[in-house]
Amino acid sequence: MARDFIDESYRVLCELAPWVLLGAILSGLLHVWLPPNFIRRQFREKFGVVKAVLLGVPLPLCSCGVIPVGIGIHKQGASHGAAMGFLISTPQTGVDSVLLTAAMLGWPLAIFKMIVALVTGVLGGWATDAVVEERRSLAILTSDDNVRRSFMSGVQHAVEIIRSIWIWLVMGIIVSAFITVLLPDEIVKSVAGWGTLVGSLLALLISMPMYVCATASIPIAAALVSAGLPPGAALVFLMAGPATNVATISAVASHFGWKATAVYLSTVIVGSLLSAMIFDTFIGWHSTGENHHAHVHTPAWWEVISAILLMLLMLKFAGERIIRRRSSSKRDHLLPTMAIAATQHAKA
Repeated sequence: MARDFIDESYRVLCELAPWVLLGAILSGLLHVWLPPNFIRRQFREKFGVVKAVLLGVPLPLCSCGVIPVGIGIHKQGASHGAAMGFLISTPQTGVDSVLLTAAMLGWPLAIFKMIVALVTGVLGGWATDAVVEERRSLAILTSDDNVRRSFMSGVQHAVEIIRSIWIWLVMGIIVSAFITVLLPDEIVKSVAGWGTLVGSLLALLISMPMYVCATASIPIAAALVSAGLPPGAALVFLMAGPATNVATISAVASHFGWKATAVYLSTVIVGSLLSAMIFDTFIGWHSTGENHHAHVHTPAWWEVISAILLMLLMLKFAGERIIRRRSSSKRDHLLPTMAIAATQHAKA
């Protein structure tokens, strides 16, 4: 059992790593090519919602990264709808997650997921503008377009993208391996026998409160599909998991208010369920990737190299995290001692 878990974790890592690295590289190139204030300026116009969604969909930002960006562009003058459309669409997909979805679940589902992110983002943004009243004037933006971004800044940005999601990648690999190895096919197939709607509701209940980024959710969804869950239900997991979690909902409610939050949640819930029904009805299982239980994938040399590079990066980030925690613990331990010493010195 342990050997099966290790083998499956290694297989998922090799299948995932090339696309994660490629997506990070593309994100770094976008970071270098786009002017620093481009996104914020464009969200002020009449079609700011559409522009926000179109620019947000390819960005590989998880909900942990998209919240400060969404709030930031709102403070800089974007409408509620533009910011909300960005928050709804961006976590669902990205360059990296589209490529990885295509590799693990097939191009039809990957393209369909991207279209759904566009549609739900635009509709959610428009609905937000319809129900939430704008009560503030637009901020005056200063331009820093003359700032030249170097090649190294693009590399650093790409590394930071992986740094922001590495923990969730590890969790996604582990959960995927556990599902594939431990979850009896009979249980998932019994749920699958109840149809797409029941499977989608189950996926929705599992995914909404938990945090998992768009990239890390893909191996989990692939394992669920391999175990027999309808691909439409996996699509729900791929949408609702990255777009919603307790922390994101709290942050949205705190800044945008409960009306906007209600629109945000309704868009994700209704959009994901409808998308699942449409996909399973008109496209179906045979358009997605092969069943992972049905074959043994032998990683190619470039997949192995990518897996080694990604693992080295994750080990580096883990080491930095441990060092920071130890330094913080030492400071917390020394502060009371220093305070006592200072008090005694003052009394003397």
